[in-house]
Amino acid sequence: MMKPSMNDASRSPLRARLMARVAASHATEAGMVTTRRRNAPRESLAAGVTAQTLYRGTGQRPGEPLRVRLIELAAGTWLDAAMLGGDATLSARHREWLVLAGRVNSAHGDFGALDYHATPAGLATPRWQAPEAAWLFLRESAALATPGSAPLSVRDAEAGWPHFAPGIRRRVLWQDDGQAALLYAADPGAAVPRHTHGHDEECLMVQGELFLDDVLLQSGDYQLAPSGTGHRLTQTDTGVVIYAHGDLDLHFF
Repeated sequence: MMKPSMNDASRSPLRARLMARVAASHATEAGMVTTRRRNAPRESLAAGVTAQTLYRGTGQRPGEPLRVRLIELAAGTWLDAAMLGGDATLSARHREWLVLAGRVNSAHGDFGALDYHATPAGLATPRWQAPEAAWLFLRESAALATPGSAPLSVRDAEAGWPHFAPGIRRRVLWQDDGQAALLYAADPGAAVPRHTHGHDEECLMVQGELFLDDVLLQSGDYQLAPSGTGHRLTQTDTGVVIYAHGDLDLHFF
């Protein structure tokens, strides 16, 4: 009978550590909702207008959205409330729009890549026209309007990129009662250490690639981490621009 070699013995603790890491990774991922753009079904809203639903929720958890979508418009098309469920439904919700590519315009002006627009609950949904092919992100939530709430636009060319952490810049687009809509721009190799979420944390990859723990997200991919969960590590090798919705102040530990 062959005796175990020293190499076999030394590999056993290593294997145990690796298997524990794999189990921990699966347990963490199981608590998240990850939607790959390539796998999200496409729905035709009108000729030249398609939508992909990334998430549907109830709004019961702190910061949980009701619906999150990617919308593509061919050149010369438009998008209005009737295509999205009707204004009676939409106007009861807080709506956030981010132009991911191309250009659109509405009564609120012209919008290009990384331009943002928020429509508070109670106000009509903009009618977006696409003079060129465009790709939009739409987030709907139960966030209530406050007295005097008005549409909000944040222009990429005017907003700047305030420093947030080494290699990371952050733009606050909208905020209310501890939660916020944000854009992050990170350099290759930048990382955010372990943190927890007081509100649901959503990440949409706009440009580049990002590891959320052991899950690699690419352009158009989306992940929702429910309130009460956390991420051990958030890191990019390529550099990245992401839209995030969650805590205004991250809770590190």
